[in-house]
Amino acid sequence: MANFLGIDMGGTATRWALVGADGALKARGTAPGATGNLFSPVRKAEFSAVIEEIARQVASPVNAAYAGITGLGTKQSPEANSIIGGTVGCPPSHVQSTDDIELAFRALFAPGQGHLVLAGTGSVGMHITQDGEIIRVGGRGILVDDAGAGAWIALRAIDAVCRRIDETGTPADASRLAEALYAAVGGREWDDIRAFVYGSERGRIGGLARAVGSAAQAGDPVARGLLDRAADELARLARALIARAGPAPIAFVGGALALDPAIPAGIAAALPGAEVSFPSVDAALAAAHIARDHFAASERDTNAAR
Repeated sequence: MANFLGIDMGGTATRWALVGADGALKARGTAPGATGNLFSPVRKAEFSAVIEEIARQVASPVNAAYAGITGLGTKQSPEANSIIGGTVGCPPSHVQSTDDIELAFRALFAPGQGHLVLAGTGSVGMHITQDGEIIRVGGRGILVDDAGAGAWIALRAIDAVCRRIDETGTPADASRLAEALYAAVGGREWDDIRAFVYGSERGRIGGLARAVGSAAQAGDPVARGLLDRAADELARLARALIARAGPAPIAFVGGALALDPAIPAGIAAALPGAEVSFPSVDAALAAAHIARDHFAASERDTNAAR
């Protein structure tokens, strides 16, 4: 009985889906988040642990797998394939991996038919041309950019609160935001915040954005301003794609969009005249179908060569 595994790995959470030879969904599940930064021994260990958890949940032989992995570069893809294949019991030659933005694009658009902006823990935009050329904008990680995404929102919020404390001794007009951040971090002192930020990986930092969203909804003006800035930054990625690849429908996906309705509303307002949508994407299921299709194509090629 054939099984085809799809993996959608983000910095905060990982989702997987398993389909059969007929494409019908057989099982799905979740695991902790990780990244494709396999050049780091710590990140590689985290990645391997997540794949081991998925294999435990699947508990069935896998014929082929396709994974979209946040932060994965082309040089790390062969190693990711080897780890996935060796863990789920699938030949590495039947495993393919890319980053999560390419997986999401292929789940939504045919090449040349649209632009995609993903805003989760990080942010990145992509267009794939009809000829297969990949155009990326943003997506340089939380230490460089990732503007508009969860980790960026969280770090800008911490900075805003700390600057007000520097200047006035209190969070001042960011008091609701400060209280939300203190509750999420587990302490009110700089030592508590420092330990959280510098002792956490990007997904955990990005999770603080939920506190910013809660503060904005409670009326905090600083949190509200940060979400407005986030919308502008995400719209900037779309404008960059339009400038480089021409007008096309633009889809925005990712957990950061759900922090507050003001973010999608702000994006739409910043892109007048553009065809903007905020679709729900089942990337794990799409990945499983891609694995199935690639396996079938490989089998056809093998049989034709005989």
